Amino acid sequence: MKTRLLFMLFAFAGQIFTAAAQIKVAKDIDYGKAEGKISNQLNIYYPEDTIAKKGVILFIHGGSWSSGKKETYWWLGRNLARKGLVAVIINYGLAPDQQYPQMAADCATALDWVSQHIGSYGGNPERIFLMGHSAGGHLAELINADPQYLTATGFKGEIKGVILNDAFGLDMQEYLSKAEKDDNYYNFLRTFTENPVIWTKASPLNYVQQIKNPHLIFYGAKTYPAIQIQSERLQKQLTAQHIPNEIHIIKGKKHVGMISQMVFGGNQLYQKILDFVAQY
Repeated sequence: MKTRLLFMLFAFAGQIFTAAAQIKVAKDIDYGKAEGKISNQLNIYYPEDTIAKKGVILFIHGGSWSSGKKETYWWLGRNLARKGLVAVIINYGLAPDQQYPQMAADCATALDWVSQHIGSYGGNPERIFLMGHSAGGHLAELINADPQYLTATGFKGEIKGVILNDAFGLDMQEYLSKAEKDDNYYNFLRTFTENPVIWTKASPLNYVQQIKNPHLIFYGAKTYPAIQIQSERLQKQLTAQHIPNEIHIIKGKKHVGMISQMVFGGNQLYQKILDFVAQY
């Protein structure tokens, strides 16, 4: 409760700083076939100047695969748009109604929609970057690394790079095999079942050999050990494959703080993201 209250206060403060931003917002756009299906909708934040095509960041929220919504991250969309990017914040289906394959399919469908339509909002469809926090980082990397999800959508584009912010679940098989069987553990089983074979299939680290695009990886110095260990492992494997990557350990930050700090447009992560997008 205390963490949620602080998060709301940060969001309110962020609203003050972004109120004067010269940006536009398109809300509740259906990216799936079903009209008005909330879990298959997205919001777009983009600069008023749509003449020059801009880099695009598609953000996938966290929430243990069972909570979260795009509206919570309006400040992220506004901050990115103020800095000259087009930001897309998506919803996707959540547990217990959906398990991870359908969540990934939703995210892949959203990406395919963005590649076909983002030009109307000033975005460059050839410069789309995926970004995710926590469970959203897992889903971003999963659809990037395991080709089945984008193949199923007919996606013809390219993911220019991936930005992982304290990504959780890069190796679900490892985590679920070793984790304490507490409430969080049983919550995760709603998404990943009790079958270790499924845990292995759901783990992006098992598809690293298929990754070809640059990565920007953040994790908090005080975040969960599993995130630290698996983020470092991903970085080492990418380096071994000669895939361009950066990893940044953010001092003093726990898991929620890794995303809530970005309420403030001057947060250090934004410049690192801007430099990453500009480089690729």
